[in-house]
Amino acid sequence: MNIYSSPMITIFFVVLCQILSPCQAYLHGKVRNLPDGFLLGTATSSYQIEGAWNVDGKSESVYDNLTHSKPCYSADCTNGDVAANSYYLYKRDVEMLRELGVDFYRFSLSWTRILPTSFPDKINKAGVEYYNKLINELLKYNIQPVVTIYHWDLPQKLQNLGGWVNPNIIDWYGDYAKVVFALFGDRVKYWITINEPYQLCSFGYGGTKLAPVFNLTGEADYLCAKNLLLAHARAFHIYNEEFRFIQHGIIFISINAEWFEPDTVNDVEAANDAINFWWGIYAHPIYSKRGDFPNGLKKRIAVISRRQGLLRSRLPELTPSEIKYIRGSSDIFGLNHYSTFFAYRNATTYSYYSRLTGPSYDADAGYMRYQRPEWQIGQSNSTLYVPWGFYKVILRITREYNNVPILITENGYATRTGLIDEDRVIYYRGYISAMLDAIHDGANIVGYCAWSLMDNFEWFNGYTEKYGLYEVDFNDTSRTRTPRKSAYVYKEIIRTRTLDMNYEPVMPKHINVA
Repeated sequence: MNIYSSPMITIFFVVLCQILSPCQAYLHGKVRNLPDGFLLGTATSSYQIEGAWNVDGKSESVYDNLTHSKPCYSADCTNGDVAANSYYLYKRDVEMLRELGVDFYRFSLSWTRILPTSFPDKINKAGVEYYNKLINELLKYNIQPVVTIYHWDLPQKLQNLGGWVNPNIIDWYGDYAKVVFALFGDRVKYWITINEPYQLCSFGYGGTKLAPVFNLTGEADYLCAKNLLLAHARAFHIYNEEFRFIQHGIIFISINAEWFEPDTVNDVEAANDAINFWWGIYAHPIYSKRGDFPNGLKKRIAVISRRQGLLRSRLPELTPSEIKYIRGSSDIFGLNHYSTFFAYRNATTYSYYSRLTGPSYDADAGYMRYQRPEWQIGQSNSTLYVPWGFYKVILRITREYNNVPILITENGYATRTGLIDEDRVIYYRGYISAMLDAIHDGANIVGYCAWSLMDNFEWFNGYTEKYGLYEVDFNDTSRTRTPRKSAYVYKEIIRTRTLDMNYEPVMPKHINVA
């Protein structure tokens, strides 16, 4: 059964509306009202903020291993050993959330902090106590915890056994999920199974941007994709069958879905292939009526595999029982989105990829992409400003997947320095406005989550990219947190439940606004 289409989800959000936020009607105009019951929050993840990498019984994760064995893995040769030190400063984190007035806080659990052997034979009391204290502190101030079970920091022990290319991870992950449901599900009503499968599989197993830097493109990334979908579904079914009727929560996956616009009228197929290879490969098996991987993706990989002399496709098949097991295994669509690309396929593209003889994700997908220089609005070129792409990707998901409820679980903008982050303010206003356009045109969006609460370790970018509403002083052992202008603007959106494009916050006198 497709749980996300059931009346239970509608009732759930009506109740949350009554508990968490004043309800206002949506209107067009310079000052735009958010819809009834709309939830606003912000997010972080465990490795990026917690620090305390080897204290109180925590064991080694893939990022501990990677950043220690390759000290200059990140752009600034840093790591998450201390990061924002949230393991010790969680009360200040909650204080910041209270300052903003958010409805919810999305954070992730560290697998190795809870299960130091990777398995449920030993549950680490200190790790459990840390998350209990954080959850209880949030609930004390009526902030709903939205918990990501897995945000990339796999136990290194499991990686030594193959990690996400080993099908046994379906059981390993399921066991871990069952433990955390039992430990925290009496208070946690939102569960995110896995964050951004495309980045995990393509950048971590097909490439070298993320741990475990496996670098087996066109092979390991596809094995990872199948195992990840089945592991996600395992957690969903465990929750659905053993915990939902007692704990009354919802469970879903967060998928990074960027928009790909055809470069010309001849590039519609290239753009569709880009979408399918980037996020359709994960969304389609879960949310489409038919299930399974997208047909076009399956055909492309099968044809190229045969040309390479292989006896079967490098994309592992989903059996009929596996298709049924995965289909419908998410109550809502968790959407992470940052930017947009133009996609194209021409003679140069065909010539370039035809010269690649071995397995290659890029050759399988067979498209090229680019972004326009005028989309850059500030210091960073890692996130470009294209709000109309946000609108289009939301409507694509809405129309393709039967108007599934959507929770925006990440959206944000990177800057380099400074508390007066005008670029981030422009970005948030533009993207929230585009989201409101999508809602007006029929999208069922239930909430929005800004990435991120504070500056953190941004994987291969280290601390050079700053996404925080709050600046963190990483040169200060106290890891002082200071609100940026964007924090004041977001706070006003939350307080008023409106988007005012002309609102200018009164900044503290000690902040230089010049």
